[in-house]
Amino acid sequence: MKHFKFTAKATLMGLALATAWGAAATAEEARFAWYASTVHPYFDEVQTGVDAFSEKTGIEVVKRLGQDWTQDNQNENVSAMAAQGFTHFSIFPSDVAGAQGLYEELAERGVTIVDFGQATQDPTPASFYVGTQAKEAAMQATEALIGAMGGSGNIINILEVPGENTRLRDEGVQEVVARYPDVQIIQTVGDLATIEGSVEKVQNAIAANLGNIDGMIATGYTPTVAVAELLTEYHEQGGEKIHFFGIDTDAVVMDAIRDGHIDGTLAQNPYGHGYIPLEILRLMSEGYTPVEGTHAIDAGVLTVTADNIDTYEGEISTLTQGIIDSLVGTYLTK
Repeated sequence: MKHFKFTAKATLMGLALATAWGAAATAEEARFAWYASTVHPYFDEVQTGVDAFSEKTGIEVVKRLGQDWTQDNQNENVSAMAAQGFTHFSIFPSDVAGAQGLYEELAERGVTIVDFGQATQDPTPASFYVGTQAKEAAMQATEALIGAMGGSGNIINILEVPGENTRLRDEGVQEVVARYPDVQIIQTVGDLATIEGSVEKVQNAIAANLGNIDGMIATGYTPTVAVAELLTEYHEQGGEKIHFFGIDTDAVVMDAIRDGHIDGTLAQNPYGHGYIPLEILRLMSEGYTPVEGTHAIDAGVLTVTADNIDTYEGEISTLTQGIIDSLVGTYLTK
């Protein structure tokens, strides 16, 4: 992915704004923006946190979605917003390496950036990253699956689309499985971009390993929904028990947990992914600066099973508020 470079027109616009922006916008001059790559259910949930921040603080946050999931498209859209005078951005980087060029150009003009959802590669001009720790979350889900399996058995590892988060999730699954001598990954199914495609690929994997599968793990939203649908139908038709843990809290997934067709899922904190970065940006617009050595802020995940399916949302809310309350002192100072 090529690094972004401002066009001549954009550069002139940036230079014209440089004096107004100065080294960094003051609280009175600050204008806040939220940007995500394109339409996706995860971004829908994140926007609930963005809206809650605006409602609580009275600060307007302009939200934009890209036309496609490419860094070039993000470069064009975000640079246009910066040229319009936005000074504080919460961004989901479309490409964790490719976003660097864009971020460097923005930082030179005094723009403050916080990543959400996935982190740009170090060293990065982004002041913070707020989101799920992808590897650690996958490890938590894998431990839960192996526990449900009784500590032994064969697993199918189901991955979403290729990318840094998927790589980290796969690494986490394999690292946990390696701790258990009686657990093996018998097949990995990957590159699952759609629910329909995921159903087909997982069906084929089950058919190829029928009678030899004890559990399945999915670490992405799309395959989790697909497997929840598939196992619901499979178990209702009398198929032998296959344990399963996924990620995210789509209604299909939650119904499958309640009905006993899957064991559980990991609830991420997309509300916190929306709210917390903007609270950081608000504080930084008021003169707070990062505490040395801090960068990644884990917004937390929670294992959801039939035991806590009706109470987990309150636990997530408490977790989010605790992070917000700890920002000054733990992550920011003045």
